[in-house]
Amino acid sequence: MAISELPIFSMLRTRMQWNQERQRVLAENVANSDTPHFRPRDLTPPSFERTMVAQVAPLQLARTDSAHQAGQMSDASRFNVDRRGVFEVRPAGNAVDLEDQMMKVAATQMDYQTATSLYTRSLGLIKTALGKR
Repeated sequence: MAISELPIFSMLRTRMQWNQERQRVLAENVANSDTPHFRPRDLTPPSFERTMVAQVAPLQLARTDSAHQAGQMSDASRFNVDRRGVFEVRPAGNAVDLEDQMMKVAATQMDYQTATSLYTRSLGLIKTALGKR
């Protein structure tokens, strides 16, 4: 198997591509902040659940002492996601909130930098394991 086919690398590449595309969409939102009747757009984040479930066995917490409390795995489905899409609309019908868009741009940039750092460090670990470093 080629290194580029490892699940972690394909997921990181997908995430970086998603971040690049999201930056493009957010830049369009900012560029059209004065366009009448323009509605901002955003991308849905990629889901890696199928890949992760297939690759990773569920983790169990170990109790090394009878005095330790039994842990519980958190269930993300208990949390609700607010999907109302509340935003203010100006009299011209434009709904772009520049502050919100710039916060999304900054978050996307940090996410991209994190993914590239993980990619670089993962390659470094493989090189070390192969004795190429």
